[in-house]
Amino acid sequence: MRFIPDIRRTCDQLYSQRRFASCRWILVLMIILPVVAGRPASTAMAQASYVFDGLQQRLNADGFNSAELKKIFGRPEVFFDAHSVSLFFMHNEAQLDYGQFTTKARIAAARQYMLLHRKQLDAAEKAHGVPKEIITAIILVETKLGTYLGGSQIINTLSTMASLVDPGLREKLWHSIPPSRRLSRQAFLKKVKQKSQWAYTELKALLVHANQQGIDPVAIRGSYAGAMGIAQFMPTNVLSLAEDGDQDGRIDLFDHADAIMSIASYLAHYGWRRGISRDKAYRVLLHYNYSRYYANTILKIADLLKARS
Repeated sequence: MRFIPDIRRTCDQLYSQRRFASCRWILVLMIILPVVAGRPASTAMAQASYVFDGLQQRLNADGFNSAELKKIFGRPEVFFDAHSVSLFFMHNEAQLDYGQFTTKARIAAARQYMLLHRKQLDAAEKAHGVPKEIITAIILVETKLGTYLGGSQIINTLSTMASLVDPGLREKLWHSIPPSRRLSRQAFLKKVKQKSQWAYTELKALLVHANQQGIDPVAIRGSYAGAMGIAQFMPTNVLSLAEDGDQDGRIDLFDHADAIMSIASYLAHYGWRRGISRDKAYRVLLHYNYSRYYANTILKIADLLKARS
């Protein structure tokens, strides 16, 4: 940096004039400018150049095109998303307020949803035997009837989680979690080990789905855990269980008809049948979200919707 000697000369002049405060600020600049000058303009862009290198190599080895991967992971929107993924590692199911979904206002909104999408709900019930009240209850709890789909970029969430096989990136995530909200170190490492391969599998499914449907994978937003669309499906479930509800030749989980039919398909796959007992229905719902609070809330909402029919 050729201007450093000029800065030093300026500081000498100021010192001779006893302008010590100004000189101190210039000395600070002399220290930080070489550091700043060595950094890229965007932290996110800098990360794209190296953080996901190992991940791209794994994907390429699994058959994904190297040039296409470089285009995707070289975009400034793609970065190590410690914020979203740290939420996943702080999650506490017992703290979720499922009671908010059984208020009079929410049930009334769900009834309106059923009227608005009656044709699609009837078609799903006819195809898979899942009552419209159960499907509507799931959409209410998952995305507030499709009005809240999550604000995280799924590719960042899944790529970040998948990359935690790297010890350095594990530490980066660990230190991004507030100490008061952390799991124990042992529990954190155990969860990382369980979820990094899971996230890698989901990431591959996301890329395949985006390619099949002609969707920009970077543009897909969803939950901090990687679920997408009105039905909040993970990408592997989109590939295996999602259905084209409106028969337009595409599967779009951000479309109500496709989301409704896909939920019915999912539940039928895990054992939902016409006339199913409440106990068996409860167990099927656990496949959608393994939480007793969740399953009981879905059944309660369905009961309320039936009572008000």
